[in-house]
Amino acid sequence: MIAGVGIDIVHIQRMRRWREQAGLLERFFHPQELAAALSRGGSADLSLAARFAAKEAFGKALGTGLEGIALKDIMVINHHNGRPELQVFDTALRALEKNGANRMHLSLTHEQDNAVAIVVLEVV
Repeated sequence: MIAGVGIDIVHIQRMRRWREQAGLLERFFHPQELAAALSRGGSADLSLAARFAAKEAFGKALGTGLEGIALKDIMVINHHNGRPELQVFDTALRALEKNGANRMHLSLTHEQDNAVAIVVLEVV
């Protein structure tokens, strides 16, 4: 059963501005997630924008938004085949448990200046 669906879009320029502000990225991204995105060199801003969109989409899928959730507690990782996956910790995990979902699906895409994420929460 579908417990929630969320979608979000982030303009890539937003990440370029954030990278110029010391400590800002560290506020919003899990250290492992940030290191993976920044290791992508020229496509780091695309990766950061997609990951941030995933965090926002997660909040929308919960139906409660991100109030009370530390964004660093939501992490996007990529499997060896490139498939993105959400991992949640602490505040985000508690929100997911309260929602009742026990499976998360994530899809990311980007085109030119925008990155988009969709999250589907499921109860199986």
